[in-house]
Amino acid sequence: MNTATTVPPAAAPAPLSVFERYLSVWVALCIVAGIALGQALPGPVQAIGRMEVAQVNLPVGLLIWVMIIPMLLKVDFGALHQVKAHWRGIGVTLFVNWAVKPFSMALLGWLFVRHVFAPWLPAGQIDSYIAGLILLAAAPCTAMVFVWSRLTNGHPLFTLSQVALNDTIMVFAFAPIVALLLGLSSITVPWATLLTSVVLYIVIPVILAQLWRKALLRRGQAALDAALAKIGPWSITALLATLVLLFAFQGQAILQQPLVIAMLAVPILIQVFFNAGLAYWLNRRVGEAHNVACPSALIGASNFFELAVAAAISLFGFESGAALATVVGVLIEVPVMLLVVRWVNHSKNWYEHRT
Repeated sequence: MNTATTVPPAAAPAPLSVFERYLSVWVALCIVAGIALGQALPGPVQAIGRMEVAQVNLPVGLLIWVMIIPMLLKVDFGALHQVKAHWRGIGVTLFVNWAVKPFSMALLGWLFVRHVFAPWLPAGQIDSYIAGLILLAAAPCTAMVFVWSRLTNGHPLFTLSQVALNDTIMVFAFAPIVALLLGLSSITVPWATLLTSVVLYIVIPVILAQLWRKALLRRGQAALDAALAKIGPWSITALLATLVLLFAFQGQAILQQPLVIAMLAVPILIQVFFNAGLAYWLNRRVGEAHNVACPSALIGASNFFELAVAAAISLFGFESGAALATVVGVLIEVPVMLLVVRWVNHSKNWYEHRT
């Protein structure tokens, strides 16, 4: 995945890589491989699950660092001074990301999981499914947004500054928002584990990524670009390995109720389209340019699913409904976001002919 910092505003969109284009296919294959592994080798899988220190699974913790740090390496916190240049688009995105998306997902989870689909879901996992959906929506996307922005000719400096600002806010707001919404959903908040997850999966990776970024930039922009190109596949490879382990633990539950994945996808799909549409419309109302409205809508709709998977495993365990719910977000992320990309691209004439 290429960094957005070197893409000029008028550049033609670069194509998705093979990993990016077929992410949903790889996730589906991981589901099959994980379930097969869990059924064929239950002993070794359980042994991996017991490799924990302070409720943190060591193999998964390592995979998650490999997954997250290369993505955070793209983020330039020095771009924060550019926020004022597109303050209206920044304001819209912040409003959707932090005031609308987590709360709308909690509402959709309550509606669909606790009520509409409750008769067909395992009763003991209802709260866990809702918790997973909340975790998925509580953090805006960090890395894939650069791809979606590129495909819509989005303003690269706006995208970069918005991601940097969101990541800064996430360090302080992720835990309180998750705790608030879990509490409102009558789900016990494991505060110690939640704060540990924030430190392990946000604070430390951000610090390490920024130190690495500065070391590379001392050798020039070309060194950073080369490093990003080289380690780009690491993130998705680590994600896929994590999913294999996750589904090795979840396999029995999925085999017993395969429609759970489809039911969990419904609130995720609704919140993606709702938040994308809201951000796009609000940008049009406040008079932002189309190349700002596009990444704003995409940032408003997409999720930092890598963090959500990590937090769900730490808070509720491999075999939890929360972990499964976050993985459903991974499964549908690429095809759904590509639909949003197509929609904002094809509606450019409508957008620019506003009164």
